[in-house]
Amino acid sequence: MAVDRDHVLRSAAALLTRKSTATMDEVAKAAGISRATLHRQFAGRDALVRALEALGIEECEAALDAARLDEGTAQEAVRRLVKELEKAAGLLAFLYTENQLFEGDGQHEGWARLDARMSALFRRGQASGEFRIDLTPPWLTEALYGLMASASWAVTEGRIAANDFHHMIVELLLGGALRREEP
Repeated sequence: MAVDRDHVLRSAAALLTRKSTATMDEVAKAAGISRATLHRQFAGRDALVRALEALGIEECEAALDAARLDEGTAQEAVRRLVKELEKAAGLLAFLYTENQLFEGDGQHEGWARLDARMSALFRRGQASGEFRIDLTPPWLTEALYGLMASASWAVTEGRIAANDFHHMIVELLLGGALRREEP
């Protein structure tokens, strides 16, 4: 029987987002496979996390493409981006807290590509006068990641409705990023 790698990765992401200390046995059970089958796919937790990282980067890059970041105003592009990233929010929530991904020289270059594209969007919003210039584009990018992760956890825990995900992130992010007229 062939193992559906995508199903295993998504099951692992869902479990690890809720319980970051889950064992490989628990991951296998969540995916509906044996531990031996899981180990044939991923040599250990590090290999599993790296596969989740690659999937997350792939999904985020697809979301960035679908959001058409260069079209319309920067505010409109941010709204589209959050909508497109929502599908990957659970995976992003896990990856955002997985410290081993950001240690040493082994950081995946995909993160740099994602950061650069998002920062360029915020920089465009600053250049057009839409966004505050006292908040750096890298900081706004990190804020977006943090809000996505927080909202995903809150939805998973039932503290906010899934239907409010987009509205709450966009309104808080843009409410803090928008340039205001001086009184």
